Amino acid sequence: MANALDNLYKNQSLIYKYILYAISVGLIVFFFPRGGKFKFDFQKGKAWQYENLYAPFDFSIRKGIEEIEAEKKELLLNKAAYYVFDQSIYNQVQKRFANDFADVFDAANYNTSEREKLFKLGEALLTSIYRIGVFRDNKITGQPYLVKNNEATLIRKHQIITIGSAAVFLDNNLDANLPKEQRTQLLNVLEGVIKANVGYDKELSDKAYADELSKVSFTRGSIPEGKLLIAKGEVVDADNFLVLDSLRSEYESEVWSRDNYYYILMGYAVLVALVLVMLLLFLKKYRPDIFENNIKVTFIFFNVLLMVFITTLVVKRMDGYVYIVPLCILPLILKNFFDARLGLFVHVLTILILGFVVPNSFEYIFLQIIAGIVTILTVSELYKRANLFISVGQITLIYILGYFAFHIIHEGNMDNIQWFTFLIFLLNGMLTLFVQPLIYLYEKLFGLVSDVSLLELSDTNSKLLKELANKAPGTFHHSLQVANLAEAAANEIGANAMLVRVGALYHDIGKMNKPTFFTENQITNVNPHDDLPPKESAKIIIDHVIQGIELARKNNLPDRVIDFIRTHHGNSLVYYFFKKQLDLEPETDEDFFRYPGPMPFSKETAILMMSDAVEAASKSLKSPTYTIINDFVEKIIQGQLKADQFINADITLKEIEMVKKVLKKKLTNIYHLRVEYPE
Repeated sequence: MANALDNLYKNQSLIYKYILYAISVGLIVFFFPRGGKFKFDFQKGKAWQYENLYAPFDFSIRKGIEEIEAEKKELLLNKAAYYVFDQSIYNQVQKRFANDFADVFDAANYNTSEREKLFKLGEALLTSIYRIGVFRDNKITGQPYLVKNNEATLIRKHQIITIGSAAVFLDNNLDANLPKEQRTQLLNVLEGVIKANVGYDKELSDKAYADELSKVSFTRGSIPEGKLLIAKGEVVDADNFLVLDSLRSEYESEVWSRDNYYYILMGYAVLVALVLVMLLLFLKKYRPDIFENNIKVTFIFFNVLLMVFITTLVVKRMDGYVYIVPLCILPLILKNFFDARLGLFVHVLTILILGFVVPNSFEYIFLQIIAGIVTILTVSELYKRANLFISVGQITLIYILGYFAFHIIHEGNMDNIQWFTFLIFLLNGMLTLFVQPLIYLYEKLFGLVSDVSLLELSDTNSKLLKELANKAPGTFHHSLQVANLAEAAANEIGANAMLVRVGALYHDIGKMNKPTFFTENQITNVNPHDDLPPKESAKIIIDHVIQGIELARKNNLPDRVIDFIRTHHGNSLVYYFFKKQLDLEPETDEDFFRYPGPMPFSKETAILMMSDAVEAASKSLKSPTYTIINDFVEKIIQGQLKADQFINADITLKEIEMVKKVLKKKLTNIYHLRVEYPE
């Protein structure tokens, strides 16, 4: 039992990865849309590459989205618009007309026969107007129906009278032979009493429109089982594409049945598991430092899951917008936190997973891989805002050019191009800019460090560096010199120059606790080591590494920066005090005089060790010349090589030679003698 628990404890990191792997596979398969996968891949405008295809069962031919939308648009233009006739308003109009007519055409001024004649004319006009009714508005769309006495009657638009057109109707239809005064008075009375009594019935109209929409057929005709659908080598034209697409939809819905459910899930799970196992194998073989760090592995898997989740969600809801998902954020983030090769590899694997569910998978995979490659090749120094904008512009351009090329291949011309898709690509580019705040969020959640954070840490006005400058000005100046040397060397061999510069600025912060015990901070000839035994002096010197680590953690410096503090002396020997101790005690254990390590384990930490040793020792040079500097640099770095300080670092001998050349050149420039000017 004890052995089992001991093995469990030793392998807990590996067990965690297995659990993370299993959960990731399960979640991705859960995200996938519920449906089988059609076994033939085809595209409009390309030849059918398989054997002759016959209908495996009876199925209906589905209409294209554009055709269905055109039918709906036609229905909308000709939809029934219902207007309700209000009889009570008409009764009020008649009553008011009688009252107003009696007031205007009184018995004192008009005889009975004239009044009767005029009243009948007015009544006839009102009856004519209100036979259909007076509409409240002029905006009559679709097919207008008048609902009167619970009966709906189709009316012509030229028959419709509104408040505005009623006056014109009265003027045109009132007897022109009437005396002018009588005609004018009667018109005024009629115009004064007319009120709208026909209103739009939205509820009834919407219900009728919904009924019509429900009758829209999504299919046109059917294909019997056994009919030849397409022959080998035949080009997939528009008609064939509709038939094949209908078969694919029918096939995928029929395959995803209760009987086949678990088989299909198992198939998806195996494919996703293969893709994710490739990711773990890549990390284990080529990025062992990342593989051993569970937080970093979790971070990579989390980003893959996030992109798969967002994309599958869009595919389920509105697959026409699949390109709005800013998939290039993935390589951007991984390149920023790790390296370009890992970013591209994970990006490609994620696209392979998404290829199972997106429409037009070949087109999608091609465009996304090309966009990912452009992302990796163009984005550098992400902390510079202009670089991100330029890169996003190039990514968007690649999407647009790729879509344009595929459209020409499919259609054979530039007709029917979907300009809205270009807007989707522009939105994709705008969403990609969200990578900056996302990087900041990831730094806080996962404790990672990006180039943006490194840029902030490189500010010499930061609290910790200002404290170093005040307490140990010599060490601060030394750190600046080392930072310049290391940054130049890193640029020469393609290492992370920003990281190595920040590491150089902070590598000696442990000297702040006892600054006068380090020669660069001694402003007098008094050396406190003269009064101490060699062992105690060596302990003070060695302790600046441990104290630097503690100080860095207290000030929340990232682990990537603390690594430079831990490794900048490796496990080298404090030779000066060891030699002094040998004179006093020949049997001295040299382990007491060694730094605790570890040794450098990356190009950046190796560069810092070389730059730090060369810069510190260069202070002892007397009347340096190019030959002296050349031999001096060779001696320092050859000593480190013989001590095996770089055996754990992924730096080659060729790169070490390149670093040497940079250090020699920089030191030559620093110690270049100026012409002595006469007084």
